[in-house]
Amino acid sequence: MSKTSTSYRKGLLKDLKDNEEAAAYLNAALEDESKEVFMLALRDVADAKGISDLAKKSGLNRENLYRILSEKGNPQLGSLSVLLEAMGFKLAVEVKNSKAA
Repeated sequence: MSKTSTSYRKGLLKDLKDNEEAAAYLNAALEDESKEVFMLALRDVADAKGISDLAKKSGLNRENLYRILSEKGNPQLGSLSVLLEAMGFKLAVEVKNSKAA
């Protein structure tokens, strides 16, 4: 990794320690409508919050967290909900278009 990339990553992780920043980052990733983009964002936030700390707060073991957050990770709704809760977030559903039936 070049120095610029390292500095960007370090700055990103610092910013993602803030829950408001992290929530905005995750929501932006969800808007992309790509599972891979959301999972990458989720990994970034988890790295910023600390995997060991998240394992303790969530009750999930570290190996399971790494599997969930891997490139091929496909967390079940329950695991995702527990992980988000440990990060200080919750799942929500919003109306996409108020004119939809």
